[in-house]
Order: sequence, then C-alpha cells, then structure tokens
Amino acid sequence: MSEQSANNSQNSARLGIAQRRKSRSLALQALYQWQLSGSDVSQIEAEFSVDNDMSKVDVSYFRELLRGIPKNLSDLNRQVEPFLDRPVQEVDPIEMILLRMGAYEMQYRVDVPYRVVINEAVELAKKFGGTDGHKYINSVLDKLALRLRAAETRGKRSS
Repeated sequence: MSEQSANNSQNSARLGIAQRRKSRSLALQALYQWQLSGSDVSQIEAEFSVDNDMSKVDVSYFRELLRGIPKNLSDLNRQVEPFLDRPVQEVDPIEMILLRMGAYEMQYRVDVPYRVVINEAVELAKKFGGTDGHKYINSVLDKLALRLRAAETRGKRSS
C-alpha cells in the first residue's frame, strides 16, 4: 500500500469515527426528545434531519439507535436493571438513555468493541449529563459488558 493510500485510509477511518460519534450525540438528543414528548420516532427523525447537518453524521447508525432503542426498550431496561442502584424511573433521564444506548450497542452491534461503547457513553455523559453521571455510566456499562460481551472481556477482572 502506498503512503498516500495509507493516509487516505486513516483519514477515512477518522471521518467514520467522527460521524459515528456525531450519530450517537444526535441519537441521545432525539431519544431525550422522544422520552419527554412521547412524539412518534419517525416525526423526531424527520425534525432532526431538517434541523441538523446530516452530512457529518453516520445517518444509518443514527436511525438504528433512534428506532432500535424504543423498539427494544423493555429488553434494554431488563439488561441494565440488575446493575442500577435505584429503580429505572429514578435514574437521570440522560443517564438512562445513555445506559440503554450502551446496552443496545453491546447487544446488537458486536462490531463495536465494548471499550468503545463505554467510552462514547462516558464522553456523552460528560457533555450532557450531571456532574458525576459519567462515573455512574462507566460503572454500570462496565458490569454489563462482563455479561453481554463475556468472550471479549475475558481476562478482565470481575467486580
């Protein structure tokens, strides 16, 4: 592979990471709107497509999260609940969405390494969540990874 091809490949990978990161950020905001308003997911998706520059977003990933999380809500809650220190209804709404997003990605997107799932959720919690929300997100998703990604986390110390 030539140096130019290697650079293009690296730039493409970085662009993909940035687009996926933006997808998660927009999905978090869209899911928050869905949770508060109870509006139809399709309506929210249409609004976000009009109101945001989607050229910098992995649109299919955004759609997958926005549609997949409400569709699998009770299953995602069941996955996360054993690791919560309080009832789902008492968890901060942003944190709960991030936990569901993390659970969704760990369960349905095995192509995304669990460490990436946790890191992305923690970064979004730092940006959108409460003061120490990112610590809670990290703790819960770390425990969930041991269950949902046992083969991938093998050798990692259990807590």
